[in-house]
Amino acid sequence: SRYVLHIQGSSGIGDPGRIRWNLCLCLLLSWTIVYLCILKGVKSSGKVVYFTATFPYLILVMLLIRGVTLEGAWKGIQFYLTPQFDHLLSSKVWIEAALQIFYSLGVGFGGLLTFASYNTFHQNIYRDTFIVTLGNAITSILAGFAIFSVLGYMSQELGVPVNEVAKAGPGLAFVVYPQAMTMLPLSPFWSFLFFFMLLTLGLDSQFAFMETIVTAVTDEFPYYLRPKKASFSAVICIALFLMGLILTTEGGMYWLVLLDDYSAGFGLMVVVITTCLVVTRVYGMKRFCRDIHMMLGFKPGPYFRACWMVLSPATMMALLVYNIVKYQPSEYGNYRFPTWAEVLGILMGVLSCLMIPVGMVVAVLQEEGTLWERVQQAGRPAMDWGPSLQENRTGVYVASLAGSQSPKPLMVHMRKYGGITSYENTAIEVDREMEEDEEESMI
Repeated sequence: SRYVLHIQGSSGIGDPGRIRWNLCLCLLLSWTIVYLCILKGVKSSGKVVYFTATFPYLILVMLLIRGVTLEGAWKGIQFYLTPQFDHLLSSKVWIEAALQIFYSLGVGFGGLLTFASYNTFHQNIYRDTFIVTLGNAITSILAGFAIFSVLGYMSQELGVPVNEVAKAGPGLAFVVYPQAMTMLPLSPFWSFLFFFMLLTLGLDSQFAFMETIVTAVTDEFPYYLRPKKASFSAVICIALFLMGLILTTEGGMYWLVLLDDYSAGFGLMVVVITTCLVVTRVYGMKRFCRDIHMMLGFKPGPYFRACWMVLSPATMMALLVYNIVKYQPSEYGNYRFPTWAEVLGILMGVLSCLMIPVGMVVAVLQEEGTLWERVQQAGRPAMDWGPSLQENRTGVYVASLAGSQSPKPLMVHMRKYGGITSYENTAIEVDREMEEDEEESMI
């Protein structure tokens, strides 16, 4: 923290100090690697991920074996396995636990949707989900043993309790654990392995984030951006590199803590809650289950339907409200962030989910009719909604009129769908008939 970060050169978040050029060059190198790896989309990044996603496991196992063989490791493991029930009353603990799951699984960031779009239509996503969630849980537990065994050794060497050694937040990975590495025999070797593991994990996550941004924007404007995808990716990487320069200053750690506390917490939970509600309430659980049945050959059981409709959104909503009521300001060690920094952090969290209401307003304004008719039309699938490949369009997606979900003609807007206004059946009536037919077939 003193040599690499040179944090003593800054008095706080309002005093960034000078740019640490060694960190700036590392940031530039990282973004250059990211750009080269995503240059050809998933064709290039997918090959690199084979290494960046698997090699950290080898390093983790090596760190785990070395950690548990250290003197005093059991003290750290005991601290790791001993629950502190009084912390369950803190909203920050629950929020951090939820965010840990979101971060480790990638839920709510868009990366899962982006990469899933490259799967075959009948990919067994049910099996993949089980493997990924189980692997994530096992990895988190093993990482805890690897970290706290070394912290136990460090606490014994320093003669202090483990709770005084362990720190929450970025300080654990970038300050405390590296300091523990310096106390080991062959410390340069173990330090290199640890930071190389962090590098590969960071690059792996950044590939997903960048691919999500590039794919989302190019799919929205395919005529302009798809032929120039490489140039567009370069522009995004350069812009994000420039935005990250504040983190390479002497006060960059303060900005990192602020971003870590606010950039994804509130916004991410709002996105996840909205996704559950929109899919189950607006799009409809029946349609969603029907789509899954068409892809996998079976419908989701009652447990999954209950999670999507009630348990997940209710739990996230309760955590969100509890976190707002029990709000705790950010801090880094003994440093307390000023009020303007807290306000800036809150604005970052709000802006990250601002596109949801903006998108809703734009969708309603693009429709025609009264306000209620616009809301109804905007809340229904487009006439061409369905599998992108014609061979996968089965059942209700076999429609002929602009990919309509019904073989009957629809009264649709000529501007948006090219429909004919003299048709008698409205989209709403067809949806009702479709649901009634589905209920009869299920009976």
